[in-house]
Amino acid sequence: MSVRPRNHRGAVAALAAAALLLSACGGDSGESSESAAPASSSLPSVSADDALAALVPPAVAEDGVITVGSDTTYAPAEFIAEDGETIVGFDVDLFTLVAQKLGLKAKFETAPFDSIIAGVGSGRYEAGVSSFTINPDRLQQANMISYFSAGTQWATKKGNPGKVDPDNACGLSIAVQKATVQVDDITARSDACEAAGSKAISIDQYDGQDEATAAVVSGKDDAGLADSPVMAYAVKQTNGQLELLGDIYDSAPYGYVVAKDQTQFADAIAQAVAALIEDGSYGEVLKQWGVEAGEISEPAVNPAQG
Repeated sequence: MSVRPRNHRGAVAALAAAALLLSACGGDSGESSESAAPASSSLPSVSADDALAALVPPAVAEDGVITVGSDTTYAPAEFIAEDGETIVGFDVDLFTLVAQKLGLKAKFETAPFDSIIAGVGSGRYEAGVSSFTINPDRLQQANMISYFSAGTQWATKKGNPGKVDPDNACGLSIAVQKATVQVDDITARSDACEAAGSKAISIDQYDGQDEATAAVVSGKDDAGLADSPVMAYAVKQTNGQLELLGDIYDSAPYGYVVAKDQTQFADAIAQAVAALIEDGSYGEVLKQWGVEAGEISEPAVNPAQG
């Protein structure tokens, strides 16, 4: 999601049946749905910090709610639960706690991934939480607060019937989600194929990660690549229909997104994440979703990228 994983959070649509997954995720990610992040019975209890709450912009604080744009096709980070309505995932749980630390509630709204940062900039959303990999291009558009780390991982059908090699995928059909860092990754690989006189990679870009994963499950595409937690979760949910391919690479932090002119708000969120790390609730949420490998120790606003 990379450019953006999402979750694992509560009950989840089984990816084992691609049709069920697509149905559970609401089909087209452009459809509008929203949900106040439910306080799951297993969610740690967090008290508001008055000093941090005072840093929240009045326009955000006045209604007691942070409106959050999220592409809810990215299990286990953010996705639609089996009831077809509730937005769940480790991103959802973590940011729900961040909001509580700021004395607020988080209200998640489903949005196309590539529209969220612009939506934050225009004021449609007060924050973007959608497994956004922090990179220079995004940092030019918004303030980003690091809270998790993920790399890119490939997957293919069980047994790798197409004999896919991520380092030599020339001529194959590969699935990715639109506007993710994986698009840049696979495009560069395809360009290298052509430069070497080989056939270009056929890059199939999907609006939602659920669709990209389903295309690999069905055999429409030879393989796919996405954020490492997302692919690991997909393999688990498909009950053996998929397998991971190669190693995780290009690890980078995920960042919460707030408007470019809201540096104080970004600082408040970073301090809230730090407080959750210190009191152990951050690690508890990641453990519940099985994504502890992405834990970080020091959240930062607009961290430098190498």
